[in-house]
Amino acid sequence: MSRRGILPLLLSACLGFSNLVLAQAPATAPAVQAQEAPVTQAQIAALQQAVKSAQAASASAQSAGDNAWMLVSAALVLLMTGPGLALFYGGLVRKKNILGTMMQSFAMMGLVTILWAIAGYSLAFGHGNAFIGGFEHLFLRGVGLTPNTDYAPTIPEQTFMVYQLMFAIITPALITGAFAERMKFSAMAVFLSLWSLVVYSPMAHMVWGVGGLLNASGGHFPSLDFAGGTVVHITSGVSALVTCIYLGKRIGYPQTNMPPHSMVLSFIGACLLWVGWFGFNAGSALAASPLATSAFINTHFAAAAAALGWTVAEWIHNGKPTALGAISGAVAGLVAITPASGFVQPFSALLIGLLAGAFCCFMVFEVKSRLRYDDSLDAFGVHGAGGTLGAILTGLFASSIINPIFKDAAGNPLPSGAIDGHWGQVLNQLAGIAVAWVISIVGTLILLFVVDKLIGLRVSPEHEAAGLDLSQHGEEGYDLNS
Repeated sequence: MSRRGILPLLLSACLGFSNLVLAQAPATAPAVQAQEAPVTQAQIAALQQAVKSAQAASASAQSAGDNAWMLVSAALVLLMTGPGLALFYGGLVRKKNILGTMMQSFAMMGLVTILWAIAGYSLAFGHGNAFIGGFEHLFLRGVGLTPNTDYAPTIPEQTFMVYQLMFAIITPALITGAFAERMKFSAMAVFLSLWSLVVYSPMAHMVWGVGGLLNASGGHFPSLDFAGGTVVHITSGVSALVTCIYLGKRIGYPQTNMPPHSMVLSFIGACLLWVGWFGFNAGSALAASPLATSAFINTHFAAAAAALGWTVAEWIHNGKPTALGAISGAVAGLVAITPASGFVQPFSALLIGLLAGAFCCFMVFEVKSRLRYDDSLDAFGVHGAGGTLGAILTGLFASSIINPIFKDAAGNPLPSGAIDGHWGQVLNQLAGIAVAWVISIVGTLILLFVVDKLIGLRVSPEHEAAGLDLSQHGEEGYDLNS
């Protein structure tokens, strides 16, 4: 077709399009006018109500998600005591003491629960002074299904209460590893029940309670402890050391070899501890949040690195890597990362774990053998030493990028740890460590002395030789004749 034939066609198409637009213009004018009409008060109110409904639905969804995560975390922490710790400790003792050892962990699940409901929760999280909570929540008075905004604004206070209960249960249970195979069941029950009120609750209040001496948000010495490095591991580990020294050595120690009777049970227990520790650390975010993710990852990384650190150190020391060393290293890493889990970046967690594995291995093989104290299952070497190291390293590696815990008057994040630029935090961490050591030593010594005078602490030599299973409970863990 020639150019002369194309031009008339283009002109005809343009004219047709213009006529079409003009024809439709009157029909669209009313719609435009309707859009430009003033918005009525009813429409504004409807819009505001829709926004409020959306916000309420979002808050309800967040609360449901946070509550679900925290209930699961509480169950995971309870899993750490029974079966985790019970199997871990039970496999490490001689077979004549397995039930007696496992019963000690199980007893804490029952006794501490009752004491927590009566007074423990109030002493830890009630409004009191810088050292201990008040009596406002005795018998769980006022602890209902609405949030306590002082601690966890998106979950019921009863959820927060029961989650914290699981920490209160496992902490005294950790001490049992130091005096395994030689304390009366009755003495253990009285001593650790009192310990949970005299040592644990005040320490929990000082670190996590509103107005606490070591509280990171406003305390006199703001100590960073995300999930219990000072509250759980230093207190239990140091108290374990005091207890085993006070009780004295097991008959025949160290001349008689006392190897674990079932590494299989201990291996299973250690793996359960590793899994449960995700609730312990990631749950301490108190919400299903990015911070929980950070703590979850740090927990896993530190455990893996510490297992490697202990294994390598033991390999060099003894010439062979052992299963006992590997699982002990993993637990040491979990202990050390506990205070730092919600404050550090993943590669810092790896370094903390690696250092903890090697350091705790040194404490068990070198320091314990040189000082010759009988910490039966190395409660101090792992929890006391690992918790202390972890608290110091928290002050070193804490990062405001992960958790802006400190802020200026305008709400801007401030450096958290030494590498972040806040070297003074290491001193705050040392203050928290010192308080934990002092209250653990003094409180434990007083309680041991009182219980010893009232009912006696140690089983008789005959009962120790027979084993705790028969002498304390009248039964055996293994019936080899059936």
